[in-house]
Amino acid sequence: MRIDKYLWCIRYYKTRNVASTAVKKGQVKINGSIVKPSREVYPMDKINLRKNQIEYQLTVLDIPESRVGAKLVDIYRKDTTPKDAFVHNELLKSAKDHYRKKGLGRPTKKDRRDIDGYLDESE
Repeated sequence: MRIDKYLWCIRYYKTRNVASTAVKKGQVKINGSIVKPSREVYPMDKINLRKNQIEYQLTVLDIPESRVGAKLVDIYRKDTTPKDAFVHNELLKSAKDHYRKKGLGRPTKKDRRDIDGYLDESE
């Protein structure tokens, strides 16, 4: 099975076109080498996949006939992604929520309430 079709079948990408584009951009590696979308996938291949700033590491266990349900995905792949990759992503999300660059416009309602609360506490 082609790598783009395999990634679509095991639900890492919503469409085959998106999967194919990701492979063309070099975000997918099989056994450490960048591949084309037409590259065949075989059982026991190691796939490294970069999606949403997370490096997923997969091992192909079996090849599905067609797209599978979310509950059946674990039959066809083994996810060996380290947990710290997800923790790092959560830290990035929380940092973005609490940081706003100077000069990006008026404060939001929440910012305004925080400022008012800070001023009330200091009095």
